[in-house]
Amino acid sequence: QVYLAESGGGSVQDGDSLTISCAASGRTLSSYFVGWFRQAPGKEREFVATISRSGGLTNYGDSVKGRFTISRDSANDTVILQMTRLKAEDTAVYFCAAALGYGMMIRPQDYTFWGQGTQVTVSS
Repeated sequence: QVYLAESGGGSVQDGDSLTISCAASGRTLSSYFVGWFRQAPGKEREFVATISRSGGLTNYGDSVKGRFTISRDSANDTVILQMTRLKAEDTAVYFCAAALGYGMMIRPQDYTFWGQGTQVTVSS
């Protein structure tokens, strides 16, 4: 069992950057594929990014490709999502999730453990 906690959300302006983090307790994050998803009001949960256990493989949703970067901070056992050139449509609650499986999983049902989410609001 792993417990996930997101941090770093907030309110920014269009074009700004923001970094959010996912920390774990119970087990180390390196034991899992870790993904970021987001959900805006009235919309389905959307895949944002995922990273392999070693950090060597990453995958991104089309809407964030080229603007967001997912990485592992092994020293602190966290997974970081660096978001640049933020737009109003990036406004959502961002969730990190951990998966026991393998491969670049992009569906929410592929992930077993979830954090509570952190709000990111981008004002135009």
